Amino acid sequence: MKMLPINAKRHCAAVALCAFTAFFAGLGPAAAIIDSANATPAESTTGQKPAAKPKPAATAKNSAQGATTAATATPAAPGPYYVDFRARTAASYGHAFIWFGKSTQREVEVAGLHPATDSPVPYVLGHMMPVPSETGASYGDLDEQYLTANYRVYLSEEDAPKVFAYIQKLQKNTPFWNATTTNCTWFIGQIASFMGLKTPWHLLVPEDYVNELKKMNGGREVATLSADK
Repeated sequence: MKMLPINAKRHCAAVALCAFTAFFAGLGPAAAIIDSANATPAESTTGQKPAAKPKPAATAKNSAQGATTAATATPAAPGPYYVDFRARTAASYGHAFIWFGKSTQREVEVAGLHPATDSPVPYVLGHMMPVPSETGASYGDLDEQYLTANYRVYLSEEDAPKVFAYIQKLQKNTPFWNATTTNCTWFIGQIASFMGLKTPWHLLVPEDYVNELKKMNGGREVATLSADK
């Protein structure tokens, strides 16, 4: 396994341990240790506070208007379909998820693995054992102001249905979340691997994971499935 520089790649498990230390030592209320995906994202550098939390939607089409600029139709896109690997801020160490859809449409589908419900309890327990998960959109996934990294890869007309079917299958067959095994970076890594991309260690924080994913694949813009897919 390739060793990553300590100062460049933070160990997700170490972050989780710090969160538990603070939680059980009484350094902060339980609500301060909250679900990376469902938590209200950290304020942007402009100091602007996020709007009141809406009910998460499965697609940008069903969410509030003003989805994102990244989903805007791109006439010069290298392929008619895409998967966008994304990372955003959260109250803890962030969240990794994907957008996927058609290059010429603003509507996007969102998939990402995170603990079920908005309660902090599953998140805390999920550092010790598997807990029930959700695999759709979570609060902040459609807001560009919380984005910390992204890597968009395009797909052909032939390959896109296979990749999208795999994503939906993975959503249905991933009933549990765990901080160190089946977590959000592991989830998007499964999709990247299916697409033929090289993937980094899944215990990187989301921002580092997405950036490393892009680096390992040379920033390639188009993925082509192998003949056996």
